[in-house]
Amino acid sequence: MLGLHLLSLAFWTFLVVSSALLFPVALLVWAVTAPFDRRLVVLHRFTCFWASLYTWLNPAWPVEVEGREHIRPGVAYVMTSNHQSFVDILVLFRLFRHFKWVSKIENFRVPFIGWNMRLNRYIPLVRGQRESVVRMMAMCESTLRTGSSVMIFPEGTRSLDGRMRAFKSGAFELALRTRAPILPIALDGTARALPKRGYLLQGHHPITVRVLPAVDPATYGGETIESLTRRVRDLIAAELPSESQGQPVRLTSLA
Repeated sequence: MLGLHLLSLAFWTFLVVSSALLFPVALLVWAVTAPFDRRLVVLHRFTCFWASLYTWLNPAWPVEVEGREHIRPGVAYVMTSNHQSFVDILVLFRLFRHFKWVSKIENFRVPFIGWNMRLNRYIPLVRGQRESVVRMMAMCESTLRTGSSVMIFPEGTRSLDGRMRAFKSGAFELALRTRAPILPIALDGTARALPKRGYLLQGHHPITVRVLPAVDPATYGGETIESLTRRVRDLIAAELPSESQGQPVRLTSLA
């Protein structure tokens, strides 16, 4: 147990110190590239490197990424993933593909990390506030039109026990409205690596990021928001151990 406490202390200390050191680099990347890189692709790629450091350098979290070939260059996706842990965010950056996060507003207030999220023009959401949901959906539509994918956790928040929660409908309403393809992603192992509401790393736990084939807009004919939500959730659930599968679809807003 002492070893886990020391590993956890080293991890969180490294995260804080490295964030303070890397944010000025991100600011410089933004200042140099933003005038000609309107989608901030270079800054996002640097952010992928920054976030990946925390799994590359952590022997307790070996990450395997499968199906990266399903992400076609030049296609703007609605990217959807199950959500087990804080670690999900780090390992999704391991895709090294361009997207804009949809994230709760509180994350944008975190020193260095949140400031970098603002530099990247990621998309904030105030939970439970209808006006914020409307603004978020408009920003997502604009992002897709300019050629950038958006990344959304349809569960809305992390699972407490690793089991998939009900999916909210916002991502699928967005896909139907914009006719953008949906890219399902199944994450496994992150809940065991670092459970929600915990700071203690849980020892050696392999993590898998599995990108599934995209759901083609040509197949949306006759789909309702509810049926598309259920369809994508079932695709992700089929890739996870039975204990990670949980509740049925509950149709609610993204907030």
